[in-house]
Amino acid sequence: MTLISASVDAITARRLKLSELLRVARRRPRVLIGGGLLILLIVLALTAPLYAGSPLGMNPFTRLRPPSAAAWFGTDDLGRDVFARTVFGTRISLMVGLTSAACAVVGGLLAGVIAGYSRAIDSIVMRGLDGLMAIPTILLAIALISLTGPGVGILIVAITITHTPSTARLVRSVVLSVRERPYVEAALCGGAGLPKVLWRHILPSTIPPLMVQSANLCASAILTEAGLSFLGVGIPPEIPSWGNMISSSRVYLAISPWLIFAPGIFLAITVLGVNLLGDGLGELFDPRSRRRR
Repeated sequence: MTLISASVDAITARRLKLSELLRVARRRPRVLIGGGLLILLIVLALTAPLYAGSPLGMNPFTRLRPPSAAAWFGTDDLGRDVFARTVFGTRISLMVGLTSAACAVVGGLLAGVIAGYSRAIDSIVMRGLDGLMAIPTILLAIALISLTGPGVGILIVAITITHTPSTARLVRSVVLSVRERPYVEAALCGGAGLPKVLWRHILPSTIPPLMVQSANLCASAILTEAGLSFLGVGIPPEIPSWGNMISSSRVYLAISPWLIFAPGIFLAITVLGVNLLGDGLGELFDPRSRRRR
């Protein structure tokens, strides 16, 4: 009976904590707006083949047509449907942003925990990460692409390498603060092993800042991909990408401005949604902000 009552109490505590977070989230419109925009874009990207035409289909007889019922966002210089290319470009941007952010968070978490908890190798790990931080993303991407050729995978690798050190520094600062707290020392003195202490006491403290960091990294990765594609060193030209579309449409800006509006607006909305979500999560997990509410 004692075990059953303890389990019920634990489940009730989790439900109360979840309901409290949902109540606070409703008071944070940034979380709802940013999360709503991100979910909408993900749905649009996943269901693009159901309602959008082919992003690669060319028709020279319909090139540079203005927006109409047949082509909602017009056609480009090769007669391709700008709406289809813009929607399918959402897949590339979200895949690069989410994958790069996830890989950078995982790598930064491992490096930050090791550096923050082990004083012996702290300086070695952090000096290596400082060296990575000194490498600009654009230069690293250009160097890697010159060796392997352009592609989505190599772009994700370049963005991940340059964004991992900042995440590791964040995790390290949290670990340095948590490892000196009394309950961690009490757990170690009580015979708890290092894996258990890391799993139960240290890693949970890194989740709130990592969620905020993930949103910031995702927005930065999306902008980086668009910038590299605009310069011609990111996504290959045949793959629909917002950066590629903006780059190719700048030549026709005077006569066909709709070519640049669609990918530019989608890019702005995506980055805005991710940034709003990150700011809202920062307020949501800030104890001072929650107490004011």
